[in-house]
Parts: sequence; structure tokens; C-alpha cells
Amino acid sequence: MKQLVITILGQDRPGLVESISSVVLQNHGNWLSSNLSHLLGHFAGIIQLEVAEEHLQSLQSALNKLPKLDVRIETGNTEIEPSTLEQINLVITGNDRPGIVQELASVIRHKGANITHLNSRQQSAPNWGVPIFSAVATVTLPNGMNKDEVIEALESITSDLIVDTEEV
Repeated sequence: MKQLVITILGQDRPGLVESISSVVLQNHGNWLSSNLSHLLGHFAGIIQLEVAEEHLQSLQSALNKLPKLDVRIETGNTEIEPSTLEQINLVITGNDRPGIVQELASVIRHKGANITHLNSRQQSAPNWGVPIFSAVATVTLPNGMNKDEVIEALESITSDLIVDTEEV
């Protein structure tokens, strides 16, 4: 079986996920996992699929024929061993400002950790007078690192940043 990572971007419309999943099923693909979003009227999706080698070309062709969508197909790297490194979910909240994601990502990288998943948003906070940034980031820690090191480093960026953890 071939492992594929599919990225899809285009104008959102009702039934779009059904159309994509139908193409996968009709071409003998197996939908393993996905991350799908609606942002400002657009659909953005990342999908992990598996398909037998004999159906790979027909699946690729059918996905590329989906109307009004940009589709990119990459073959997954199945040589990579499953990670034995510790993962943590960080729940981050603070006053929003330009560059906040870059600051967070930089601190995490400088600690030797890796962001493997990030969901973020800006929301209104009328009582605070400024928009609020919130994010949930799944972070893989290097061997021997205590999660408190990363949390302390993130919280030292600014006094209004709060970092909590959730179970992975």
C-alpha cells in the first residue's frame, strides 16, 4: 500500500468533503486521517490516504480532476519510525499582535522542540480592549526535556501570555 498526503485548497461549497471522499472511495483509497478547515470562504484540507499501487494512478488522476480545487499529492515517507518522543498539547492565550505566532514558533524551535500541529485563532475580547490570541499546539519534546522548560520559555515572551497543558 502507498501512503499519500493530499493537500487541497479551493472555494468552499456544500458537499465538497463528500465529493472528495467519494473520489477516494471510488478509486479504492482508504481515508486514514485529515485536517479540514473553512477559512474566509475557502476550503483547506490535508488528508492522509493509503491506496494499493495498482490504483494509485487512477486515484491521482481523479483527485486532480476535482473542479475548482488546487490538489497536491505527495507520497508519504513510511521509512520514518513512529516517534517515541514525548508530546504535549500547549494551550496558549494572550493579547493578539503581529508576530505572535513567529515568536512562539521561534522559542519552541530554540528549545529543540517541534510543533507538529497548530490550531490558532483571534477572537474579540470587548472587556480587555484588544483582540485575544488563542492556540492549541501539539509539540514534540527532545529526549530529556521537561515540558516546564518550554512553558517557562514561552511565558517569558510577555507577561500577558498564559500557557497551560492538556493531555495528548
